[in-house]
Amino acid sequence: MRSLSGPLLALALTVSLAHAQTAPPAAPAAPGAAAPRAPRTPGAPGAPGAARPSPFASATPQPVFPIPPALSGPVTFNCGVAKKGTTAVTASSVYSESAAGWDIKTTPKVEGGICSSDKPFYFSMALPEGNYRITVAFGGNEESVNTVRTEARRLTLEGVAVKAKATVTKSFDVNTRVAEYNNPDGTPSKVRLKSREYGNLNWDNKLTIEFNGTNPSFHSIEITPLVGAKAEPVVYLAGDSTMVDQDTDPGASWGQQLPRFFLPGIVIANHAESGETSASFQGELRFAKVMSIIKPGDYFFMQFNHNDQKPGAVPLDRYKQILADFAKQVRAKGATPVIVTAQHRRTFDASGHVTNSLAEYPQAARDVAAANNIALVDLTAMSKVLYEAEGPEGSKHLFNGTDITHFDNYGAYELARCIVHGIREAKIPIAKFLDPTVPDFDPAKFDPFEKFTLPGSPNGRRPGGPPLPVDDQL
Repeated sequence: MRSLSGPLLALALTVSLAHAQTAPPAAPAAPGAAAPRAPRTPGAPGAPGAARPSPFASATPQPVFPIPPALSGPVTFNCGVAKKGTTAVTASSVYSESAAGWDIKTTPKVEGGICSSDKPFYFSMALPEGNYRITVAFGGNEESVNTVRTEARRLTLEGVAVKAKATVTKSFDVNTRVAEYNNPDGTPSKVRLKSREYGNLNWDNKLTIEFNGTNPSFHSIEITPLVGAKAEPVVYLAGDSTMVDQDTDPGASWGQQLPRFFLPGIVIANHAESGETSASFQGELRFAKVMSIIKPGDYFFMQFNHNDQKPGAVPLDRYKQILADFAKQVRAKGATPVIVTAQHRRTFDASGHVTNSLAEYPQAARDVAAANNIALVDLTAMSKVLYEAEGPEGSKHLFNGTDITHFDNYGAYELARCIVHGIREAKIPIAKFLDPTVPDFDPAKFDPFEKFTLPGSPNGRRPGGPPLPVDDQL
């Protein structure tokens, strides 16, 4: 492992971006020349069959983040005093674009080789888009129970218990991303982010780690770029707000909780966004972004329904065509498509049975999966079992306040367990990466709400970012 103390850190951070960037930036246009135009593809604005622009898309110029240098190898940060081959972090190590450190206006106590606090705190490092292995040596002078989230509140480690003066080392893998990408012909393009995404910790050139729990404490953090021989399969998630990385507590989604259930060896990249339909996922260039970086051996999980079924949104035949087209393009990249049927809303009849508010779309998704030999995770069926087992009153605990569609941490966690069960049941190869310490899940035998102890996450947004809109963005 190389040393990154003092001037060597600056030297190390000037290495090539080749490992983490998907393609080189386009050359600047000559003075007076027109900007290069991306090719018109089906589903892109202005193309035949294009989706209507999202009502939530913003005309405000998107923020631009400087591209930081890529890592050429692992970097280690030690609490207090740097050891050979590591960099010290102290209480005054505040994050900036040129230095890793404490972020989002939080600072732990750094003493005796231990970083600890009685409340959540954040550590960030400027890094380019890519996948990274994070290894943390937990422990302190007191007993601690450590929960870790990354980026916009993605759950990655849960309840790591460490006795006083002991050390427990854990690793997890994380994806970072930016809106920019290159089209197949090399011309630059960019995801059409909504204004609500501008302050989101997912869309910037840095990695952010949240340390939470009871007396969260650690000795060191190692960050390793997963490139070259270390590259791993990536699971891309595409969907709406029931799947997105929700910004603020207590809102959460199953896509946001899913990384917790996987061991190192596979990366979860959640590209779902509030308000999306299958068509707008094309029109806002989110699908094109994924296609620009997806590789053989990766996976593409798609769950669309809640917004597609709305009046004037995506007709059923068009919905089926889009899902089949997504699968075809994913397979052309050597990756594996997976269709997830949408979870029910919390709507019950007088006898306590869930009523179908999703119209014919779940069955249409099943039909597409069957006709095209696509793996299927039937979350519609599993959520019905779960909600009815909890009952009309008990199932309220799954949802965020009086909302009947969006989940809190408990509901998102239970639905993520349903997804994990569906992965096992469908014999999807990524099942080999599931955490074996978590038993398989029966939706009829849910985790009791009274015993659910996942700590809330304070923030998934940058300070100074725009406030979230009040719209109910599915």
